[in-house]
Amino acid sequence: MPSPYRLLCGLIHAFPGESKLGTDDSAELNRFLDGPKPGGGVYPWGDRSTSNTNPYNPGEIPNTGITRQYDWTVTNTTMSPDGVKTPMIVANNQFPGPMIEANWGDWIEVTVRNELENDGTSIHWHGFLQTGTPWYDGVSTVTQCPIAPGTSFTYRFRAELFGTTWWHGHHSSQYLNGLSGPMVIHGPATSEWDIDLGPVMLTDWFHAHYEDLLDQVYHSSRDGPILPPMANNMLINGKANYPCSKTDKECTKNAGLSTFKFKTGKKHLLRLINHSAEAVLFFSIDGYNMTVITHDFVAVEPYRTDMVTLGVGQRAEVIVKGGDDATEAVWMRLEEGPSGLGDEGTTGCSLNDGVATGARAMIFYEDADHSVKPKSKSHVDASRFLYPSACANDALDIAVPSYKMNISDPEVTLDFTLSGGNNATGEFVWYMNNETFMGDFNDPVLLDAVVGANEFPDERRVFNMGNAKSVRIIMHSVGLPASHPMHAHGHNMHVLAEGNGEWDGEIVNESNPARRDVQLIRPNGYLVIQLELDNPGMWRKFYLILLSSRNSITDISFQLSTATSHGTLPKA
Repeated sequence: MPSPYRLLCGLIHAFPGESKLGTDDSAELNRFLDGPKPGGGVYPWGDRSTSNTNPYNPGEIPNTGITRQYDWTVTNTTMSPDGVKTPMIVANNQFPGPMIEANWGDWIEVTVRNELENDGTSIHWHGFLQTGTPWYDGVSTVTQCPIAPGTSFTYRFRAELFGTTWWHGHHSSQYLNGLSGPMVIHGPATSEWDIDLGPVMLTDWFHAHYEDLLDQVYHSSRDGPILPPMANNMLINGKANYPCSKTDKECTKNAGLSTFKFKTGKKHLLRLINHSAEAVLFFSIDGYNMTVITHDFVAVEPYRTDMVTLGVGQRAEVIVKGGDDATEAVWMRLEEGPSGLGDEGTTGCSLNDGVATGARAMIFYEDADHSVKPKSKSHVDASRFLYPSACANDALDIAVPSYKMNISDPEVTLDFTLSGGNNATGEFVWYMNNETFMGDFNDPVLLDAVVGANEFPDERRVFNMGNAKSVRIIMHSVGLPASHPMHAHGHNMHVLAEGNGEWDGEIVNESNPARRDVQLIRPNGYLVIQLELDNPGMWRKFYLILLSSRNSITDISFQLSTATSHGTLPKA
């Protein structure tokens, strides 16, 4: 049905090179955006709550009649987020990229104009189910061909879920050079706040072009494999300082840190997003506890913690209660810990060069002196960043979904072993059951499915689920001393079990297991998930969200029923 409302959102007019995230000009977010309130009431979502509404049932999603429109131009540029001049790929000359904001049930429409010098692009809307719109998922080789230089493509999809997420380039590894940004979908919550401080974008950072980093990942030298890339720094909302004496690149000292404003006695919402290339991240605020209310796009029963662990692609919304000293200033901390390559007992969960293994941002209360940096000390012991115990998410029984969903015995069970090694050409690749995915930018598998294909070359790694209604996937990570963030497109997954070694068959909280769209599998550990196969399409499933996401990665795709069940393909 045509939308009676079409709103043009203001962020598309941001000044070139500027992002207000992490600055004193960063605006607090409202509880929801202007627009109609179907059925009346205070909120656009009416009386729907996190516990009384099934977010996976399209019939229960608010019908707001609103389309939020954005217009982006993707270009090559150079910027210096931490003072080091770095080649970057950005949307609308911003890093972090433009924020998308909508209410639960709105439609989102984004026109992406590719003005890159010599590369295609595509944009993925992380965590959105794309029910009825699988062709707008934004995955080159799976759901679309890349957007060619000098052309444009308009994505249109519904904000079916609510909470915090991010968008990012999904052609090769372009997001490593800056093609990413936050998304906020306003909806109900399991606990309320007074001040919404908006997105907190957290990432590792590299001072090199993404293609050079990929060459380092994949290619061997005459003397053997090259060591994988090591992160040079960490950023909070696109900002950090870097010791210029440690680089031969053009560098500006004291590039600047992000700042946040707290108010005494108020509850502050922080929307944490890990948009790293590779890093498991640890977030804390000196002397403060946080109340966690979401994991990815899933509202959870609130729980308190002093540190949040996030794998690549994961998000958490946390509430922080302000203290009573209006002159206080404290550090917000992002830590990666020591590099994963080092002496036994002293290594971390990720890879870095040891120069800048953490980042800080400054939190100032109303009457604090902004010219004086905080003097607070971290309360988190550094041993909590060490391999292997730190390389995992919080225990599954801690994060209880607010909307209860039990599981039944699956109709299909699949087992996969995750590993990695050099192939016959000497390049490093990831494997699932000794197979690696190879995509074709000119022939996305969704298009093949739409025209009737039910069989695909082995290297496409397509598993046709037919009319099965559920699948359980058991994964084991073998031989690699690293955790892996496993991500599902088109579905949230029930996370049934995870741990070290072999699965013993026990399911954690079987009557209402944890749910999310990214879950870490431990080094040499296991992960057991279950999917309800209720969203027809060609969905990329369970691939590593890592620096190596090019066209040869650990990846499987599920073909579910017919991809045209809910609509028609957009015109090229």
